[in-house]
Amino acid sequence: MEFLYEYGLFLAKTATLVLAIGLVIGLIAGAAAAKNKAKKGQLQFTDLTKHYQSMAEDMQQHLLQKKQFKQWQKTQRAARQDNRPKLFVLDFNGSLDAKETESLREEVTAILAVANQEDEVLLRLESGGGVVHGYGLAASQLDRLRQHPLNLTVAIDKVAASGGYMMACIGNTILAAPFAIVGSIGVIAQLPNFNKLLKKHSVDFEQFTAGEYKRTVTLFGENTDKGRQKFQHELEDTHQLFKQFVLQHRPQLDIDKVATGEHWFGHQALALNLVDTIQTSDDYILTQMSQRQVFQVKYQLRKGIAEKVGMGSASIVSHYWQRLIQHSWIR
Repeated sequence: MEFLYEYGLFLAKTATLVLAIGLVIGLIAGAAAAKNKAKKGQLQFTDLTKHYQSMAEDMQQHLLQKKQFKQWQKTQRAARQDNRPKLFVLDFNGSLDAKETESLREEVTAILAVANQEDEVLLRLESGGGVVHGYGLAASQLDRLRQHPLNLTVAIDKVAASGGYMMACIGNTILAAPFAIVGSIGVIAQLPNFNKLLKKHSVDFEQFTAGEYKRTVTLFGENTDKGRQKFQHELEDTHQLFKQFVLQHRPQLDIDKVATGEHWFGHQALALNLVDTIQTSDDYILTQMSQRQVFQVKYQLRKGIAEKVGMGSASIVSHYWQRLIQHSWIR
């Protein structure tokens, strides 16, 4: 048992030393990064045309005889033109706070720097919505494409609801898969109230404000009918702005019919003019291959030094802790 104790102590010391070294390296790297003013991220540019052509070539090589395959390759080479218009493909998988907008901003800026009016942008959008100001900014980034003007197609393969649909309605054309979830043009806010619990345990809560409506409803105070009414009025105002925004970009909508907070599947959304075509993003890209060069544009944000060191340190500590547990429980 003494041996196991000594061995466990050794492992703990080793883990501590490795963690300390990792922190020092992280601090040095952080200082160097700050000194060099490193970029926040890196732009990734992928030629999807070559990717899809490679897939087609592999299939044809197995399906065709050797002579036929060579003739097919010759035909394909003759059909390819370097001066074809471009289709730029973007992906937006939105979270509640729409933090992905930071990357979207960089991607849109990069495209606007090189694109011409014959080019097109395809946004593959997946989002169930989130905070109003976050998705409002994301929609504004897409509107930059429309202002130049560039044709923008938005593809909804799974879901674009609430703030997600706020982004989608910017598109010249909206595609949706048959069972994609679309719509939810509404506003929601909810919060718990712990006032009764605090009173039960004789805990006072004090809140000081300047301005009649600086705080309408609260987590810990006692909410009033006047405060609730004001908060509801603010939600109604936000909903009205949302409706006006959608109608501005899709005037063909019966806005009162679709702005009830409900969502619909793809075919239902098509009947309501929420989308224009039932089609997946993959199928749309394939149809564009013969007319355009297709490129995927992605701005990958760099992880901070603290985040990298934290993840690395956690991994090291976890490894040695598991070793320590394993040996400590040996009898």
